[in-house]
Amino acid sequence: MAGDWQTTINSAEVYKEALKGQAKQSQPAKSPPSLPLPKRIPKTSFIIDGFKYASSFSICYFLTHFHSDHYEGLTPKWSKGIIFCSPITAQLLIDILNLPKQFIHPLPLSQRLLIDDAEVILLDANHCPGAVQFLFKIPNRSGFQKYVHTGDFRYCHQMKSVSLLNEFSGADAIFLDTTYCHPKFQFPSQDESIDYVVDVINRISFENEGNVLFLVATYIVGKERILVEIARRCKRKVYVDSKKMAILRVLGLGEGGMFSEDMSECDVHVVGWNVLGETWPYFRPNFVKTREIMEEGKYSKVVGFVPTGWTYEVKRKTFDVRSKDSIEIHLVPYSEHSNYEELREYVKFLKPKSIIPTVGVDVDKYDSKHANAMRKHFAGLLDEMAIKHEFLLGFKRISRGENESVECLEASDTIMQEHEKNLSNMNSQNDVEEENVPQFQCASQESSSQDLSEISMNETIQELTDCLPSWVTRHQMIGLLKDSGRNVVEAVSNFYEHETEFHAVASASTSSNFVNPVTLLDKDCVDPKASLGKDGPPCKLTEYESASPSNQNVLELAPGSHVPTLSQTCKLSSVGNLKRDAISPGKRKKSTLMNKQSKKSSTKLNLEKQHTITKFFTKMAPLGSKENNETAMPKESEMYKEVVDKFIQVVNGDNTLRSHALTFIEEAKGDLDVALDLYYTRLGVEDTEKENCSETIELLPSQRNQRVSHSGQDMEVAKREEPDTDVSLLDHASDRLGLSYVSLPPERYSPVEDACWKDGQAAPYIHLARTFDLVEDEKGKIKATSILCNMFRSLLVLSPSDVLPAVYLCLNKIAPDHENMELNIGSSTVVAALEEACGTNKSRIRELYNSLGDLGDVAQLCRQSQSLLVAPAPLTIRGVYDILRKISVQTGSRSTTRKKNIIVNLMCSCREKEMKFLVRTLVRNLRIGAMTRTVLPALAQAIAMNSCSSERIENIKTLSAAVVEAYNIIPDLNILIPMLLEKGTLFSSEALLMVPGVPIKPMLAKIANGASQILKTFENKAFTCEYKYDGQRAQIHRLADGTVHVFSRNGDKTTSRFPDLVNTIKELCDPAAETFILDAEVVAIDRKNGGNLKSFQELSSRERGNKDSLISIDNIKVLY
Repeated sequence: MAGDWQTTINSAEVYKEALKGQAKQSQPAKSPPSLPLPKRIPKTSFIIDGFKYASSFSICYFLTHFHSDHYEGLTPKWSKGIIFCSPITAQLLIDILNLPKQFIHPLPLSQRLLIDDAEVILLDANHCPGAVQFLFKIPNRSGFQKYVHTGDFRYCHQMKSVSLLNEFSGADAIFLDTTYCHPKFQFPSQDESIDYVVDVINRISFENEGNVLFLVATYIVGKERILVEIARRCKRKVYVDSKKMAILRVLGLGEGGMFSEDMSECDVHVVGWNVLGETWPYFRPNFVKTREIMEEGKYSKVVGFVPTGWTYEVKRKTFDVRSKDSIEIHLVPYSEHSNYEELREYVKFLKPKSIIPTVGVDVDKYDSKHANAMRKHFAGLLDEMAIKHEFLLGFKRISRGENESVECLEASDTIMQEHEKNLSNMNSQNDVEEENVPQFQCASQESSSQDLSEISMNETIQELTDCLPSWVTRHQMIGLLKDSGRNVVEAVSNFYEHETEFHAVASASTSSNFVNPVTLLDKDCVDPKASLGKDGPPCKLTEYESASPSNQNVLELAPGSHVPTLSQTCKLSSVGNLKRDAISPGKRKKSTLMNKQSKKSSTKLNLEKQHTITKFFTKMAPLGSKENNETAMPKESEMYKEVVDKFIQVVNGDNTLRSHALTFIEEAKGDLDVALDLYYTRLGVEDTEKENCSETIELLPSQRNQRVSHSGQDMEVAKREEPDTDVSLLDHASDRLGLSYVSLPPERYSPVEDACWKDGQAAPYIHLARTFDLVEDEKGKIKATSILCNMFRSLLVLSPSDVLPAVYLCLNKIAPDHENMELNIGSSTVVAALEEACGTNKSRIRELYNSLGDLGDVAQLCRQSQSLLVAPAPLTIRGVYDILRKISVQTGSRSTTRKKNIIVNLMCSCREKEMKFLVRTLVRNLRIGAMTRTVLPALAQAIAMNSCSSERIENIKTLSAAVVEAYNIIPDLNILIPMLLEKGTLFSSEALLMVPGVPIKPMLAKIANGASQILKTFENKAFTCEYKYDGQRAQIHRLADGTVHVFSRNGDKTTSRFPDLVNTIKELCDPAAETFILDAEVVAIDRKNGGNLKSFQELSSRERGNKDSLISIDNIKVLY
């Protein structure tokens, strides 16, 4: 076997050699420190990317790649152990971090290495240069345990052809990079992203023959593949600074002529990661910094690329582009981490026994809530048969009375740590442990140490009985043993693969002469001393509780039935004592003395302490389970009292919901998270957003009859058992139960009956939040418009004054664009408010954001921990809108504190999903996909639906088109919405006049491919041509008070940039012209040098308020 290893390494000797000349180090500790689960390989002292947890416990440290979040804890004074890594990473540690070379041990890739008796293999991780996956084979009694630690990696199909990786199929666990472990992360492949960047550079370079600068944001190490492809395929050099060039030389890329430190010879520059904008908690472009770079280099246009998977949205068919003037920033979903489908493909390929997430919230604990949630994404992809085999093997050992550690899945390292603390004493204690386990044999059987092949059929059947349900017949057990070669574990596994068929046969063949072998014993039917040796202790029989409510009667055995032996009974009772057998001998003596006294006072053993294996499966017990559950209800109600209180607190309810909450909690068996899921699912919050409105919608009992009579047709309603509750109680709580009918088809939606408030009341913000929650997951535009339409219909009928604020909130605005009214709230302010409102901390918020990718989702999750003494007044649509406007005008000293306090008050009043969309509104990223062309037609449709006209369809089409056209003329909702509500279906865009001071949406030209296309388009039609000036589009408005305002083509106010233009307009203005709107092209003219026209770039780069260069207005069109 030794000949298979290409390299054998003894870490102790290597470390001893490295310490020569160093201060004396302490000896390794015998017990491990408290390490996060993903940082340590089980059954070893190998620590992966855990340098900040370094201690004398280990001298073997493995580094997956050179990124700061993985080498955190390394300093130039490092001497705590040997660092094993790839050769590239080793060189970076020495050159960049200045680590002592003697403590770094580079390992070759794709070779078998033997480190401290464990096989180690390094494979490329397709992440950044030098990044590797570590493959471990750890020897144990039965062979090897295999583990794969991916580090950060990007899966590719070529990995399937790596023979060394194929050997780790069925690994005991994969330590998986779960950075993008969510279905919403479906970004494209790296090749597709690189093609996009190359195409954009080539296209813009061709269209703009001039001074165009391309900026690419990268990490210190990473994204090098993009740079190489740009240099190779675009045939140009890439500028990098001296620090980046030093890294490229280490990577072997610095001498190929692709990169240069001369800025003047390159039009592609590499910049730091946050130069073009911040990506957390959402992307915010830094146009100011980008413009400084453009002006410093005297470029006419700047195009930036931010390659990251965080900013990609599945709903978008194209990559996102942020632009302002002559600056473009492209968000390219180039990621060096695996996306969701790639993670599933990788797990499916290796088919491990378990997944251990390495990225996310609470992944330090194996059974944490978020770790378990991530594992659900890989359901059906794991090696379920191997897991079942290990599970059943443990019960076989228990039934035989052995005290061996069940070598099941090593993923639960937290369970294993207590065992490993005493690892040095285990070998010496094994013999003592086995002597302390009592072995009982019946009088009719002889004590034997023979193997399974020598055990009689009766004894084997009794052993199998302990692992099967009570209804299995003896004939079926014999058949299972024959098929499996009398292997109990395989027999049990085969049984549960075909349990349904076995149950059907057993039910058909059951007669009155048969009773289950594992049945109830009469305590006087067997003499306890008859089956023991003369020195053996008496065996105490266990009694099963009766299925009757009194729990005092014992079932009698039918004549001719099989009576279980004493050996079998003692084996069942020993299951409850398994936990006591695993403790140390010293502790066992103390616990034994205490148990002797307790056993004297009680001759019965509770059924809950001696579950059979069927209790570990979610199958319904065939005998008496219903009666037992009914008997236990009062105890469960008392036991779940604290959970009920927490449930009511989470949903902002009161005691009127207590019985309703108890129903969900009992159904969830006390699990609060499951109960909340059932609560929202059963009552329509989660299901209605995904159901087609013609399908089943579950309603409260008090509302079902009303809904059926209103629609005039039967509605299919999901049936479930409800507690006897007063109807008035349900009516009182209906507003809090998350019901939302806005997803119904418009013809079946009732604006009054289906609303969550009554006429005369202020419209609650929860009406909007529920609508946003439905629209967010709705990909179809027609369906989204229908949902928004129903939302507006209730507002129009019950609260018409709240329609305008609702439209603004749907568009994530608080004022018309030309007013330049912004919230001016930074993400740090929102995070600080979230900390105070929910009692959390910044580090947890950041961890949640890294896992969820959306600050609104983070806030919604944090809200579950929000504690309030008294429920505040609910939020209203008008109230939220007014508060947002109030926030926008906060200026001066301590304005940030005042804004934060206002936001905290809003957050404390949130219900259901209000927190999620409130936070998204604050950070200006609502993410529901609703734009002006969706919201305004939905409002028009709502007005037409609420009208009494019989020609609704024609009204909807006509009114929708009129509203959109009117908004192009007057993009001011403060003018448009009141007029629309007043005119109703008679509204027409011709009734609105242009208003000076409100910029008009520009009519943009369509790009043609040449003169031939123009002539073909205007064939047999008259048309005119005019000269296209190289200037800036401008709308010049003169108001009634004589002031002049200048707006850009995008509606931005640019008056301060052209003071000379304003003066020219005032001088040329006829006194008779009180107000007017001019659509013009502003061109810069150099009158000192013969009146030459200056370029667009010179005009746009002119400093704000500068009058040195004169302005000429040509190509004027009078619009008003």
